[in-house]
Amino acid sequence: MRRHPTLAARTAATMVILVCGPTAIADNGQDELYRLQDVRTGRSSSSDLNWQTGNGDCRYLKAGDTVTIADIHGPGVIRHIWFTIAAEDPKYGRSLTLRMFWDGQDQPAVEAPLGDFFAVGHGLCRNVISELVAVSSEGRAYNCYWPMPFRKHARITLTNDSKKFTANAIYFQVDYDKMPSLPADAAYFHAQYRQEYPAKKGQNYLLLDTEGAGLYVGTVLSSQARSGGWFGEGDDFFYIDGEKEPTIKGTGTEDYFNDAWGFREFMRPYYGVVIWEGYDVGDRCTAYRWHTKDPVRFTKSLRVEIEHKGGMFDDAGKLVSGYEERSDLYSSVAFWYQTGVAKRFASMPPVEERTVPAIGIELESAKADVRMTPADTRLEIQEGGYSANKQLFVQFAGQESTLAVPIKLDKPIEGLAHLKLTKSHDYGTWKVSLDGKTLKGMDAVDLYSPTIVSQDFKVGSVKLDAGTHELKFECAGKNAASKGYFLGADAVTIEAITLYAVPAKR
Repeated sequence: MRRHPTLAARTAATMVILVCGPTAIADNGQDELYRLQDVRTGRSSSSDLNWQTGNGDCRYLKAGDTVTIADIHGPGVIRHIWFTIAAEDPKYGRSLTLRMFWDGQDQPAVEAPLGDFFAVGHGLCRNVISELVAVSSEGRAYNCYWPMPFRKHARITLTNDSKKFTANAIYFQVDYDKMPSLPADAAYFHAQYRQEYPAKKGQNYLLLDTEGAGLYVGTVLSSQARSGGWFGEGDDFFYIDGEKEPTIKGTGTEDYFNDAWGFREFMRPYYGVVIWEGYDVGDRCTAYRWHTKDPVRFTKSLRVEIEHKGGMFDDAGKLVSGYEERSDLYSSVAFWYQTGVAKRFASMPPVEERTVPAIGIELESAKADVRMTPADTRLEIQEGGYSANKQLFVQFAGQESTLAVPIKLDKPIEGLAHLKLTKSHDYGTWKVSLDGKTLKGMDAVDLYSPTIVSQDFKVGSVKLDAGTHELKFECAGKNAASKGYFLGADAVTIEAITLYAVPAKR
């Protein structure tokens, strides 16, 4: 959908029978719950093997290890999958890989990072409210209701692809029905993750490329901006059964996801935007669209693409056009059913390529080298719910206060800087600069809060040489409700995401 340039700047409970071709999906939903069927219900779970007296109901997964979540003999249909996980990796949603194998196939029919499969991209934790997947407990309780039929055997695994982090506790439940047989035309469930970091120039972003007969039933799309402005003017295209011109042509990215006039966070049963951070460089988005009420049917093949176009600015900050090819970071999961073995069109990238590389600097590590005025101000390292469990805490007594923290880099870095600070009832208002330049939005940041809050501030793009740099805090007063001028300085993170702009006409 075309946006104005000024705006651009800113469950099944019972069996689902899947039939390819022109026949409709027969969904025996809640209205059929009273029907007795020749079905035996079962569960594969992480329950303690000593279930009568033990409470060790989880699995421990070291870096590089794989755990089998389900190993079920058929025929049957998986009805529900649930996870909750405690992991050292703060972005375990991208480093834990979920795979599913049907009827002894060597290649997985499902292959995706855990978070993206459940409609949460970028390794983040978020709640999701939808018909097919739902996440609660502040992004920690994952539920899936896609029906997954299998004839002989179903195997589900979870792999910890992290090179250093352990998943300390993995709890899971897989609920299924076993039955005498499945319909001959019941299709297999598939889901495949892929990414382009950044999206390839001169070609649309590929969501799916498969051969066979089946139904396309869902999309999860994530993006991270390398340019300011609106990224979502790109149209979706469905090429059915080898056609040269797509039968299904879209009108804009937000239109495909059933929204309009840009994005904002919201969730509906069949579509929604789980993550929306805005229109600036580095801002992230994740949207989902379930086609269970309007599946795209194919009998020979299906190719699904979406353009990566939107507003673009030149390197002088002037809007070039509201409809230009952009070079943002794209990732996705395609969901579909099909008969037989699916064509392999993508594979999981190495774990270190699934998120933007970043350098993290814990400010408390520089405690011995900081400079303060007044020099006799009380300075300490506090422990608690901070980055690396620690922060630099300073009990300044008045407005004429400064804190200079050295930041040492072994190598140069260019990217998007984040500053993690603490807010509390006795904290002041502060101006923050890096090497003498005031950081974006940090000319007078009010750190007062009636309760203790840790907040991430996106402070703009930086380009830093190797060596020592100075992060300086200067007191600019305090909120009238605050009881003091205290400061809690936690960490600096620099994401290696570089600004992409069209060269200005000279």
